[in-house]
Amino acid sequence: MTSFKRSLALVTSLLLCACAGGAGTDIDGTPTADVDPATLQHIAKGQFGSKRRASIQDPAPIGSYAKGCMAGAQQLAETGPTWQAMRLSRNRNWGHPELVDMVQSLSRKAAAQPGWAGLYVGDMSQPRGGPMLTGHRSHQIGLDADIWMLPARNLTLSASERENISSISTRRAAGAFTNSNWTRSHHEIIKAAASDKRTARIFVFPGAKVQMCNDEKGDRAWLNKVRPWYGHHYHFHVRLKCPRGARGCVDQAAPPAGDGCADAQEWVNNILNPPPPQPRDPNAPAPKPRRELRVGDLPQQCAGVLASR
Repeated sequence: MTSFKRSLALVTSLLLCACAGGAGTDIDGTPTADVDPATLQHIAKGQFGSKRRASIQDPAPIGSYAKGCMAGAQQLAETGPTWQAMRLSRNRNWGHPELVDMVQSLSRKAAAQPGWAGLYVGDMSQPRGGPMLTGHRSHQIGLDADIWMLPARNLTLSASERENISSISTRRAAGAFTNSNWTRSHHEIIKAAASDKRTARIFVFPGAKVQMCNDEKGDRAWLNKVRPWYGHHYHFHVRLKCPRGARGCVDQAAPPAGDGCADAQEWVNNILNPPPPQPRDPNAPAPKPRRELRVGDLPQQCAGVLASR
């Protein structure tokens, strides 16, 4: 059975018990784990993951990027003139209208790059946001989107192809440097995303940030929004600011002043020459495993988002 058929079978079975599934492949082609519905009945990701459509409410991001939900989300069309949404079985091509507009705008700019017909768009949010069944801790309030590093040359991929195609890694030396897949077009697309006034941050692996710092000869102000983070070599992550007037939305603190290039270089230096591990206090208590979020842990309005038609 193909991974696409497995995903459809899993989603169907979980919908029957008011849950949704997470089997399939990640953007690098590796399998993702099945989700056991029995473990999801009383936790937020099970309840939000079971919703297949947005709530009938005015659009509103509620809470913070890693602890919230999304009312009245808009769905990014599965295919557009300059984009395709990937991994459709996950049903994560939803977001605030500002995010949908930004992704579409960025895809048009990407289509102007040599060898790119637009963008392959990875995970945005679930129909009502909230904690996801698998993967991300963020992406909960409809303001985050993952953009694949793979140049989108074919915008007529079938649903099955979108389940099975892999993105490309653009890193080498564990993220200290870019590899031969990295091009000036990646630089320009990330620059366009960071230059959008709605963008709060872009996360990408440290070597890419250092490469962009070295290559940028013009205005460098946009580099401030590009922040080094673990992974993020098969995709880069765009995070928008809370839209104007979104009172229930909690912004992340602004990045430190400056272009952030020295900070990225420090990340690279630590990859190449890791600092010695800090000795662990033998009397320190063992770290507790992270507790799964309940709906009651989220802002109060999120219960209403779940209950809405």
